[in-house]
Amino acid sequence: MTVRSAGILLFRRSPDVEVLLGHMGGPFWSRKHEGAWSIPKGEVEPDEDPWAAACREFGEELGVPLPTGTRLPLGEVRQSRKLVEAWAVEGDLDPARITPGTFEMEWPPRSGTRQQFPEVDRVEWFDLDTASEVIVAGQRALLDRLRAQLG
Repeated sequence: MTVRSAGILLFRRSPDVEVLLGHMGGPFWSRKHEGAWSIPKGEVEPDEDPWAAACREFGEELGVPLPTGTRLPLGEVRQSRKLVEAWAVEGDLDPARITPGTFEMEWPPRSGTRQQFPEVDRVEWFDLDTASEVIVAGQRALLDRLRAQLG
């Protein structure tokens, strides 16, 4: 079964194009850098508008509202068992303002102990070339599509 997700790629021009990515939280990603960064995204609920889900997930993952800006559709990409629909939005955000949401999981595995972890453990702006190196492979096409739309 394919899980549907929606997300937002926030970008700014300063003067080069930079994108805001979050380093995935939790113990599996703590020591990884390349391939461990993602756009803020999350599951689309049944009968939920994907854009509304993307905006909700942006707020839940980063703890701040999405900056106002024009949205550019980036289409869908496959990320493992997920189909991710994404939009780019031009805006600025200070990573120091981020208060990430949390998730709970059993850790260590099979211990019976449940712990909370941040959805993202840090957020940074990256130029498009560096972002291509650190973003999860399934989302790399979103950066190419943004680059193409911006010329």
